[in-house]
Amino acid sequence: MTHLGNDIWRAELRVSRLGRYSYTIEGWVDSFKTWQEDLKKRIAAAQDLSADLIIGSQFIAQASARASGDDAERLKTWAAAVASGDTDTAQSDELFTTMLAWPDLSFATRYERELTLWVEPPKARFSTWYELFPRSTSPDPRRHGTFKDCAARLSYVADMGFDVVYLPPIHPIGERFRKGKNNTPDAQPEDPGSPWAIGNETGGHTALHPELGTFDDFRLLLAEAERLGLEIALDIAFQCSPDHPWVREHPEWFRKRPDGSIQYAENPPKKYQDIYPLDFETGQWPELWAALNDVIEFWVAQGIRIFRVDNPHTKALSFWEWAIDDIKEKHPEVIFLAEAFTRPHLMYRLAKLGFTQSYTYFTWRNTKRELTDYFRQLSQPPLRNYFRGNLWPNTPDILPEALQAGGRPAFMVRLLLAATLGANYGIYGPAFELVENTPREPGSEEYLNSEKYEVKHRDLNSQSSLKDFIARVNRIRHENTALQNDHSLVFHETDNQNLICYSKTCYSNAGEDPANMVTVVVNLDWAHTQAGWITLDLDALGLDRSHSFEVYDLLSGSRFLWQGPRGYVELTPLSLPGHILRVRRRARTERDFDYYL
Repeated sequence: MTHLGNDIWRAELRVSRLGRYSYTIEGWVDSFKTWQEDLKKRIAAAQDLSADLIIGSQFIAQASARASGDDAERLKTWAAAVASGDTDTAQSDELFTTMLAWPDLSFATRYERELTLWVEPPKARFSTWYELFPRSTSPDPRRHGTFKDCAARLSYVADMGFDVVYLPPIHPIGERFRKGKNNTPDAQPEDPGSPWAIGNETGGHTALHPELGTFDDFRLLLAEAERLGLEIALDIAFQCSPDHPWVREHPEWFRKRPDGSIQYAENPPKKYQDIYPLDFETGQWPELWAALNDVIEFWVAQGIRIFRVDNPHTKALSFWEWAIDDIKEKHPEVIFLAEAFTRPHLMYRLAKLGFTQSYTYFTWRNTKRELTDYFRQLSQPPLRNYFRGNLWPNTPDILPEALQAGGRPAFMVRLLLAATLGANYGIYGPAFELVENTPREPGSEEYLNSEKYEVKHRDLNSQSSLKDFIARVNRIRHENTALQNDHSLVFHETDNQNLICYSKTCYSNAGEDPANMVTVVVNLDWAHTQAGWITLDLDALGLDRSHSFEVYDLLSGSRFLWQGPRGYVELTPLSLPGHILRVRRRARTERDFDYYL
């Protein structure tokens, strides 16, 4: 507990295990400490202490009545010693420490609420995700991919610097109302259907798609991921195809239309005839909730520790609060990512209920003003205290207009922003690194020939691939701890609205000097070269304007000597759309640098 001045205090506690902590705040007057401090002043002033020592001995005697064991006996002895005039005992640190353990709480004031602190694994704070459809990993374009094919693909993902590989649903896919290519309602016999239409006669949420392989194959995939330093994240989509065993075994878990048919999923104008939502308001909700929780438990038992949850905002919030609390009580290392592109306060509520991370609106924030306003909100209290964003430039459901219009430079810009604005980010690949950006039709965010409805075969060695650029950016993220947090984000002024500049800092435990400081400048105009002056907030960065500092561009390898807040930059989107600058307080010698700013 530290006194900050003007009756303001700050308290810190260290946590030693994963899981949920409950705490509150209690305050009281420490009459003994006040007396002890005053006694030291009176001794220094050579004042009469007879009355003061009697008062102090009474405080100690009262504490001995509250204490137990050896402390009680020591306090009785010390009370008698102080009453007899022993000033050394009265001032001793040992006496103070023992008194502190047995405070007088008769007038204590306690905050009326209990607060919750979740202590989660490091990947909750910093992670780099790659979404991959296992069925599209076959090296043979004539066949469906398998878990063994997916395991062989993992080294490609690891080489790009990702540490989480997210798999869409891997369960059996329904036959009735199966969707065909480009979401057409009439599937052809060869169409594999959407992985999110879960369940058929071979099983449901705890079964594997037969063409992917067996559970032995799945365990081999997990083992290969572990060998490469990757973790497999699995999609949890609590919905069913019309062929799911639950539709037959538990029709009461689904909402009926007036004609007796089950209501399929809709998000007007979109229709999902191949998906039946579960009815969380059913009278049999306890049985439904238990079955869904058992699904999560089943996959935890298989070795999954990270879950991406599909549309959690369309399910009962009380279910998530109960289920996540139950799972984390037994498995505190489990991480839940909420795929909830919905209203802000609903997203934030999911975070408070226990979701570790959440998708964000970054996907549609493009201008300097939009990005600055949004990330200032995310990185400042109170939101940062409970909401942890995961930034995705694209998903299988979302091909944003910026990527459609901007091509390769736009992909590079959005990757740079996601990887440096957020400590957690992900891409849907290989669509991203291969710059797939053709929409199904004008004005749509759906991909043409979407992988959601067909098996894809791609040339991963294409000369146009961004895999080397992505690998370089991810390596920078892993080597610079400043980019592994969200709370230190600071934006800086630029005189060109097409340029955005921001910094992140990581401090060592030893002192206030930053252990790592990174400043990022990005050209938001993917069609034209942009130039301008940036003005760093040196006070926010802890830099002295009277001393030069070293700036090293981690993307290009150039080094600069910088003094003062202003610097000139020029960025060409096709070649170098941004700088990732490592900043050091003190430069070496001027002749060591390529340029001066």
